[in-house]
Amino acid sequence: MKRKPFDTVGTSTEAILESICDGVFTVDSEWRITSFNRAAEQITGTSREQAIGQRCSEVFRSSMCEANCALRQTLESGQPIINRSGYIITAAGKRVPISISTAVLRDKDGTIIGGAETFRDLSEVEALRKQLKGQYQLGDLISHSPAMHDIFNLITAVASSNDTTVLIQGETGTGKELVAKAIHTLSARASEPFIALNCGALPDNLLESELFGHKKGAFTGATIDKPGRFALAGKGTLFLDEIGEISSALQVRLLRVLQEHSYEPLGATKSQKSQVRIIAATNRDLSAMVKAGTFRQDLFYRIQVVQIDLPPLRERMEDIALLTEHFISHFNQLLNKQITDISPEAMACLVAHDWPGNVRELENIIERAFVICPDSTIARHHLPVALQTAIPRDESHLDMQTHRDSHERQLIVSTLERNHYNRSAAARELNIHKTTLYRKINALAIPLPDADGRRKP
Repeated sequence: MKRKPFDTVGTSTEAILESICDGVFTVDSEWRITSFNRAAEQITGTSREQAIGQRCSEVFRSSMCEANCALRQTLESGQPIINRSGYIITAAGKRVPISISTAVLRDKDGTIIGGAETFRDLSEVEALRKQLKGQYQLGDLISHSPAMHDIFNLITAVASSNDTTVLIQGETGTGKELVAKAIHTLSARASEPFIALNCGALPDNLLESELFGHKKGAFTGATIDKPGRFALAGKGTLFLDEIGEISSALQVRLLRVLQEHSYEPLGATKSQKSQVRIIAATNRDLSAMVKAGTFRQDLFYRIQVVQIDLPPLRERMEDIALLTEHFISHFNQLLNKQITDISPEAMACLVAHDWPGNVRELENIIERAFVICPDSTIARHHLPVALQTAIPRDESHLDMQTHRDSHERQLIVSTLERNHYNRSAAARELNIHKTTLYRKINALAIPLPDADGRRKP
């Protein structure tokens, strides 16, 4: 006979348990779940029908299962456990931080018949903790760097201006498309399409057709009308990546669209109106191309109403650990694995690398490590050979600390300079207490200006 939910507790207790925000479940003496409240369903992503009758370890896949099981400790000692921290892996593969409390479950005669556990989702608390530590996040963009914080503020401001064209410049792999998506998502156009096109991936004739579309018979092989990316974007956002690669002739056509908000599909006899917002991106220096005569000055000014310059990863090395943690969480969900950490030696190798491929290169390296790592921790030998040999094995721990100190020193110096050496303002920007900043300045031997404004050696 199918168990009813909360068949071990009374009706009034069941109503209370169904109304609270904490997850609650009970197990019998064989560790099979006998009750599972609504909050437990929401936090774990597992329905009550799926959970009841299963062993709790099969449902929660927690860091506290098996040898570290808090409920087992409670049943063996008879002592409750209050607010122990850990995490579970949800049905969707998402890692969720939780705190748990446990108790012994007895029948009316006082005989132990199982155990009860409550658990609380700490995701919001964890997000706040990271914010207080100086982590900034906007969509899929995350950073500790004050320079990136300024960019996040600019993205938010630009998004509120619904029609302004934007130029995003940065090296390959710095996240230009992520910035474009963040602008779109935060804007009033968020419910409309976001259409992306890599202008450097197609020859000129195909690129023109992809942008503006074509009519049937416009050229050999054009057997049907085909809408272009401008038409597909509608009232949304059109992201033109690698815009520095387009030819002079196509630059003229694109300029006309920006000036007149209309375009003609290939083979068409009349123009079509365009209501899209243009966001362009490039890894090239367009101002230098304008001076060299390879990019039209008028088009450059049209797309450069607001310019966002993304720093390369080597200029925001303090983000490597944060980004690594982010990618570990991402690939745990994507690949349904339970990798929880990266060794200090492996992290030292990541910090020692100069990252010519930027954030995308780091993401690819973590994905590669996921493929070959059979354990819960990414080790040095799971990294590409070129990174493994970046520093000698016996120097990795020392080198890691050296790099950390160097990057922390660089971050503090740049923040002090940006705040004209006002230490209170710098501490606020760094999200640390003023006395902590003073201690770090002394520990890292950071020179400060003397009374004449000159920096002490």
